[in-house]
Amino acid sequence: MKITVVGAGAVGATCADNIARKELCEELVLLDIKEGTAEGKAQDMMQTATLLGFDTRIVGSTNDYTKTAGSDVVVITSGLPRKPGMTREELIGVNAGIVKGVCSNILTHSPNAIIIVVSNPMDTMTYLALQSTGLSKNRIIGMGGILDSSRFKYQLSQQLNCSPADLNAVVIGGHGDTTMIPLIRMSTWNSVPVTQFLNQEEQDKIVRDTMVGGATLTALIGTSAWYAPGAAAAALVESIVRDEKKLFTCCVSLQGEYKQNDICMGVPVIIGKDGWEKIIDFQLNETEQAAFDKSADAVRSMNEVLKTL
Repeated sequence: MKITVVGAGAVGATCADNIARKELCEELVLLDIKEGTAEGKAQDMMQTATLLGFDTRIVGSTNDYTKTAGSDVVVITSGLPRKPGMTREELIGVNAGIVKGVCSNILTHSPNAIIIVVSNPMDTMTYLALQSTGLSKNRIIGMGGILDSSRFKYQLSQQLNCSPADLNAVVIGGHGDTTMIPLIRMSTWNSVPVTQFLNQEEQDKIVRDTMVGGATLTALIGTSAWYAPGAAAAALVESIVRDEKKLFTCCVSLQGEYKQNDICMGVPVIIGKDGWEKIIDFQLNETEQAAFDKSADAVRSMNEVLKTL
């Protein structure tokens, strides 16, 4: 098994570190365009192998895609974060070029790879990856919903004063502060609906805090988060390489599911060795479906920018 992580920044390096610690592959390639960054971080991680007890071989590369040849799974984290004064169109324009180029280079050397997209805006970049590569839709997966659901569980655990591991809670929709939909109605604490323990005001606060989870961290630490995003991407990789059949919210191509077409958005899917295998219908109520439709409108608006590039 061979895995490549493209982008050796904080998210990519954290993802790679998690993959290595879990020994999800024999060889892990970390690639970046900045000279020496991937090589240095790969060496640093390899020097923890004897301390942490893993045998994964980590290779760093500065833009040499030949070293990624034969990868089974590729995680794309490369791209620019949105900077002050930058419009979403400018961000999409820059990152679209990066993601499209990465996909092309990867598939030249690993035509059978499953591609995981982390780069932002994630829903639009996942759609671009699908459209530009022509791959089977099951082999293109956006990570965002896994991260959003993890943040949702964190907020619930803080309010309930319980272990996040005892919670089942998912976020669907677009991966953005105004487009994600935390499904609190369906959330449970060891099979008991959390709504039995929370009043409406508490429920509303948890939903609001979940939706601005990324922005909250950016304000606190001055940059985008990396521990949870990196771990979320690694969890997705794990379900693929170990064929775990886990139910995750992932950004995937919708062709009629959840009443949407020709769009990539976060919905519950089963993840296994062939990528995403099946979309699970959560039977949204009228309010939730309306929120999903509104989220889809926002994502589709961002996708329209791709036509101008």
